[in-house]
This record gives sequence, structure tokens and C-alpha cells, in this order.
Amino acid sequence: MHQGYDLIGDIHGCGHTLIKLLEQMGYSKKNGVYQHPKRKVVFLGDIVDRGPNIRLACHVVRDMVDNGHAEIVMGNHEYNVVTYCTDAPAGMRQPFLRPHTKRNDFIVEQTIEQFANYPHEFNDFLDWFVGLPLFQEFEHFRVVHACWDQAMIDEFVARYGGNQMHHNMLAESVDTSSFIYKFLDRTLRGTSLKLPDGRSMTARDGMVRQFFRAKFWVESPQKYSDVLFQPDPLPADIEHAPLSAEEKQRLVYYGPAEKPLFIGHYWMWGLPSPIVPNIACLDYSAVKYGRLVAYRMDTERHLQPGKFTWVRVEKSER
Repeated sequence: MHQGYDLIGDIHGCGHTLIKLLEQMGYSKKNGVYQHPKRKVVFLGDIVDRGPNIRLACHVVRDMVDNGHAEIVMGNHEYNVVTYCTDAPAGMRQPFLRPHTKRNDFIVEQTIEQFANYPHEFNDFLDWFVGLPLFQEFEHFRVVHACWDQAMIDEFVARYGGNQMHHNMLAESVDTSSFIYKFLDRTLRGTSLKLPDGRSMTARDGMVRQFFRAKFWVESPQKYSDVLFQPDPLPADIEHAPLSAEEKQRLVYYGPAEKPLFIGHYWMWGLPSPIVPNIACLDYSAVKYGRLVAYRMDTERHLQPGKFTWVRVEKSER
């Protein structure tokens, strides 16, 4: 019998909206676990942070995964909260693997707060997050949180023999010179380019950034505007500046002959649809009162606009 899959984008603690979306797609709760008689969910990561019902979202997702009704890949927010809460080994200049800066504190604040009265449960989830798959390849499609880089995936598999992290890799993963750091940066955060001349930009979320997120499906980009992939525009005077040879070298290309690919991560807006015929981003800014989006995948090679489904996130989620 054909196995159908429902791919769900970044939840970010919108637990009640997740339940609405599951029920809208025909999933029901049996023996405490949401399930469907013929389909499975694939979660694209970023279950935690920012939203008001993070514990609920974590429990719904993990119960489905542990009972065989869902698959999952790690998001950068799961990785961030793990390293934020993990003691640094002796010899590092900081007490935790992820520095407790004002920015990093803000990102994990809601997760820490909502698990504050459940420390054993929180530690159990942290352990679970560490071992989440970093990418998944199915018969008809692929799944990764931010960017599928085949060369780096091949090297990861050759080095580590699978698609998962382990606790003993965490300390090395924050060393910016290591392969695992570069792999996680590409897989969980995507391809970024640095603004020229030390420039910075203030995004709509108030964060000041020196990098911008770049597309990885443009075959021969020539200008910054060809690869920009984020809600915030570039400064007007550099938007159409030419890419340097070095910048072009840093970009990844996922071609139209590759399997359909599903990603999250990128804070999209508007009506969900494929980016290109074989790539869909399912992060439609749920926690910012956008949409929690799913794609109902079967065996198609070209993704279809009519197979997206979603629930708008209401103020009642709060």
C-alpha cells in the first residue's frame, strides 16, 4: 500500500495550531497519540522557541515520532537550545557551548521559561533533540531544515556513518574551524553571504545582521538580488551589486532534476506554493500570526500548489 506523507513546517511552540492542522488533515488522537490510518507526518524542525505552547508542541511531536506516526529532522532552534544548556568542557572560555548573550537569551527565553517547572522532562527532551536526524531521504523526496548540500551530506555520512549527531560531537560542533560546525551551519541555517564593507542591516524582528540568506536553486546567479531569500530587503545601494567569484563559489546549487525537497527555516509570507517545481519551503511564519503549513506528499515529481494546506495562527494560540 502506498505510504502518503504530510510535511509540516516550523511550529515554534504553536501547539494548539498544530493540533488543528493535524485534525484538519484527518489525524485523530488514539491511545494519546495523533495518527492517521494511511499517512505519516514529517516535521521539518524548529518545534521550540518563541511560541506560547512549546511543551504541548514537543509532546505532540515526540509522541508521534516515538510511536511510528511521524518522522522528523532537527531545526537550528533544537540545536541552539541544546548547546545553550550544555556545559562547555574544561578549557573553553565560556561556561556553556552556546554563549549566554542577550540575543541568545532572548531566542530561548520562552522554551526555558515554559519548561522551568519540569526540569527532568526538559532534560529528557534535550537528550532527544541531540539525536534527531539532520536530513532524511525518502523514496520520492528529501527533507532538511534549511539547505540540502549533497557534497557535505556525503562527507557527513562517510565520517559518521549516518544522519544523526551524538553527545560526544557537541563540543566540536561549536568550533568554527571544524567540519561538523560547517555542516550544521549549512544544513540548519542555509547558505548566507556577508554584506560588503562590514555593512549591517536591521531586520523586521529587530535583529541586526551582517549576513543575508541566499537561495540554493539558482544555476548561474550574477547579482545579490538573484540569490536574496529572506523577508527583509537588502540596502538599496547594494541590492543589485555583482557577486564576486568567491561569493559564487560559496553558493550551492540544487538542480531541477533532483528529487522534490522540503525545507523550513525561512520565514515566508503569503499564499503557500512551490518555490520552484521541486522545492517547497513550509515555514510561513506561524509564530508571527502567519500560517502553519503542511504539504500532502504522495509520489509526484513536481510539487503542486493544490496540495498545500494550512491553519492561520490566531491570537487565541496565546
